[in-house]
Amino acid sequence: MPALFPLLALSQTPGGNQQQQPKPETVTSSITVVGQIQTETPASISVLGKPELARIPGVNLDDRLRMIPGFSLFRRSSSLAANPTTQGVSLRGLGSSGASRSLVLYDGVPINDPFGGWVYWTRIAPEQIERVEVLRGASTSVFGDRAMSGSISLTSPSAERSRVYGGFEGGNLAQKLISGGFSQPLGRFGVSANLRAFDTNGYYIVHERERGAIDTTADVRFLAPDVRLDYFGDRQRFHLRTDLLIEDRDNGTQIQRNSTSMGTVSGHWSGGRVNNFSVVGYHTQEEFRAAFSTILAGRASERLTYRQTVPVKADGGALLFQREFQPVKLLAGADVTRVEGTSTDSLFPTGKRIGGGSQLQHGVFGQVNAKAGPAQLLLGLRHSFTGQGSRFLSPSAGVTVGRRWLRGRASVYRSFRAPTLNELYREFVAGNATTRANAGLRPETSRGVEAGADFVFEGSRLGFTLFHNSIHDVITNVTLLTTPAQVIRQRQNAAEAYSRGGEVDFRQRWRNYHVELSYLYAETRFRTGLRIPQVPKHQGTGMLGYARGGTVVTGGVRSFALQYDDDTNRAILPGFTTAQVTVSQRLPKGLTAQGVVENMLDRTYLVGFNPFPTLRNIGSPRMFRIGLRWEGAFR
Repeated sequence: MPALFPLLALSQTPGGNQQQQPKPETVTSSITVVGQIQTETPASISVLGKPELARIPGVNLDDRLRMIPGFSLFRRSSSLAANPTTQGVSLRGLGSSGASRSLVLYDGVPINDPFGGWVYWTRIAPEQIERVEVLRGASTSVFGDRAMSGSISLTSPSAERSRVYGGFEGGNLAQKLISGGFSQPLGRFGVSANLRAFDTNGYYIVHERERGAIDTTADVRFLAPDVRLDYFGDRQRFHLRTDLLIEDRDNGTQIQRNSTSMGTVSGHWSGGRVNNFSVVGYHTQEEFRAAFSTILAGRASERLTYRQTVPVKADGGALLFQREFQPVKLLAGADVTRVEGTSTDSLFPTGKRIGGGSQLQHGVFGQVNAKAGPAQLLLGLRHSFTGQGSRFLSPSAGVTVGRRWLRGRASVYRSFRAPTLNELYREFVAGNATTRANAGLRPETSRGVEAGADFVFEGSRLGFTLFHNSIHDVITNVTLLTTPAQVIRQRQNAAEAYSRGGEVDFRQRWRNYHVELSYLYAETRFRTGLRIPQVPKHQGTGMLGYARGGTVVTGGVRSFALQYDDDTNRAILPGFTTAQVTVSQRLPKGLTAQGVVENMLDRTYLVGFNPFPTLRNIGSPRMFRIGLRWEGAFR
């Protein structure tokens, strides 16, 4: 596969056990756009296949991806308890609001919420993901809006293999996870369907010292089915997919809660042998509902202030063309998205507040890769209409040089993120802190440069990267007023900011063991000197695993340094470390038993203040689940 570079051969000992030899390590240098179309990048891409994902604990995918340094949601909270509007993903510390600064693609279709940019992680079943590719940095011009800090590509399996499965997991906090589905080829066609349902009583998100009569547990219930139809031709392939999400959450008080109903229909056609064409299209409908309250003194009571309803419609598509003229490879295309949504607030006791509109974005892009001996030169350009009457040019350039066990790489690039309809028109309340919309927001822009190297040996790999990003017109929540009764903030284009630092990734495999160590240093500040909220300067992960026969045992740790919760750097969130473990055992007749423990040491850690430093919000306690999974095939 040309995306793997370089590949070392195994040396075999005569009569030795091949299963115990270290596997050859590879460096992935391309990220999947859709189907068989990939774009080369002068960067190191983190890849998690199905076996790697199964070794990491977590009900939802976001908790599993936290093992990749630099991956984070707006807050430290898991999507099991976090409000959906805080589930935007950022990479390398480019974050300060709930909107994602990273593009997330599922089989080539963006799954960032079209209204707010965040990601509903509950709609993605980790067990049904064939491959995850994470590109940190905007080193390719193929991706446009939302890809300012990088891109994440998720790939699901097709129905080319007969398969049926079912599973159940249960644990503390009344956790119940049910999953099931099938796939069946029918000649040149195939059909597959999956269903995932989860329920938990949740946990308190306010520290016990500050809880009052109004405080309840933050919990979530969701149902996420999907159906996919595939056609497998000699020169053409096509799939049509529809997925739904029904989600309901209690947000930690008796009144504050939200729910979401959404559905997406998407299709992908690809064809050609010499020339590779792909066409992607999708339509999404969604309705977000939330209730907000004013919390009175001592948290003894709360008063309903308004109910919010946000219906959203989105349509989009892309056309891509790829052709290889040795030693040159060309990728070109165009894409378009249109979103419309309105936030309607029913105020109490009387009144209405309405804000919303539509946004049309489109762009054209191209990238050329040329090889010359051990070197490869990459040049890209994207021209985008941001949806606010402005245009943006995103050039990128990079070079890679590889010989035997060493690959060097460097790139420069320019990227942007347009404000979402949520930031432009929707007001929201968190505790007694009100954040106002701002219809005058401008797009964020970023200029970046990075360089690094990858060393690959038999059974081991070491990679490091140094990076620097200058960010202009950062959209963040700026504090306007603070009183004992309330905090008023507004989304604004703040002063310029920068993010600079380095990352290191090490993997070693020997016999039945593997170890993975990763570290990220990110100095992320406004030009005024204040740190950007929600970004730790240091974070790292470590994982040690054992696999033999049908037994797999993996233990891991995640560590995060101090970070701030607000733009004034007065609310300090201390650093913390958590540990987790997963154990699975293959049993006869297609059964597998599994047990997982998250936050094994039951570490209490802060995820935010609501809104004053005297009121502390905390992350998830120790959570464990055990369960059985069966997998077979139709006969």
